[in-house]
Amino acid sequence: MPINNRVLFNSVPEGYPIPGETVVLDTSQTIDVDNVALDGGILVKVLVVSVDPYLRGRMREPDEESYIPAFEIGKPIDSYAVGVVLRSDNEGFKKGDHVYGFLPFVNYAVLNPAVVPELRVLDNKYNLPWSVFVGAAGMPGKTAYMAWKEYAKPTKGETVFVSTGAGPVGSFVIQLAKQDGLKVIGSAGSDEKVQFMKEIGADVAFNYKTTNVKEVLQKEGGIDIFWDNVGGETLEAALETSKLGGRLIECGMISQYNSEGVAIKNLFHVVSKSLSIHGFVVPRLHPKYETKFYEEVPKLIADGKVKYKEHVWEGLENVGEAIYAVQKGLNKAKAVVKVGDE
Repeated sequence: MPINNRVLFNSVPEGYPIPGETVVLDTSQTIDVDNVALDGGILVKVLVVSVDPYLRGRMREPDEESYIPAFEIGKPIDSYAVGVVLRSDNEGFKKGDHVYGFLPFVNYAVLNPAVVPELRVLDNKYNLPWSVFVGAAGMPGKTAYMAWKEYAKPTKGETVFVSTGAGPVGSFVIQLAKQDGLKVIGSAGSDEKVQFMKEIGADVAFNYKTTNVKEVLQKEGGIDIFWDNVGGETLEAALETSKLGGRLIECGMISQYNSEGVAIKNLFHVVSKSLSIHGFVVPRLHPKYETKFYEEVPKLIADGKVKYKEHVWEGLENVGEAIYAVQKGLNKAKAVVKVGDE
């Protein structure tokens, strides 16, 4: 019988998650894929899993409340992933279906009837790589597409500043903004990432580690929209340089995921400039936009109208390294772990 490797949550980190300590690989289990009981569920072979910044927020004590449950010590971590159905005891799924949704970070998962309705059977009519469905055609793409549609209210000729502009969310936002006729300023943490932002259309792209954010935004005449993935000093600079009636879309604040972060000292600009701040969690936008997203975005990717990059790790044994890289900004693009072949 094949070994069913699992990535287990092992300890709550102080600061950055430590590979081999915060999460660990368990190789002790096997699975009889031909005979394991399904009891109305399905057996899925996991193909690719997504590693995203928000995972850090789930690495907490169970009594700390948040918008999403904490990981359980000793249990497999889970997140967005794509798998293929090997066996089904559920009328909604058949062998060979590719499914997207929350899957445990394991080789093989038996999913019970309460879980399977939350999975989406993927229609891959453009023959995209399955990894795309955890990136530009998955949660990061939905985050960019849905929140931009809901909150940006762009007008041609306006200026948007996108932090973490080379990441899977930020790079999609840059491309959406250019399609809407905006001037785009993007920041990222390496020269390689700056070059990618230029390739996808950013009018101004800079390395925030070597360039002062506020000075760039002032030089470019201020901003109408800020897409925030960072928080902290970058958010302060955006508030300082926002124009009257500006919109701040708060997608994430990775600068404080592993520390207490920086206190924002200039929030009064929200009052004095009549700014709008929109925080969101993307599943809350699904009912309004998900159908349209799947109708439009895979085709845009297939046609080359939305470009993406991936940083791929091989095997569940490297999940810890991928998580650490994302938190530290060491990943070069969308972080994906390839778990298995079909």
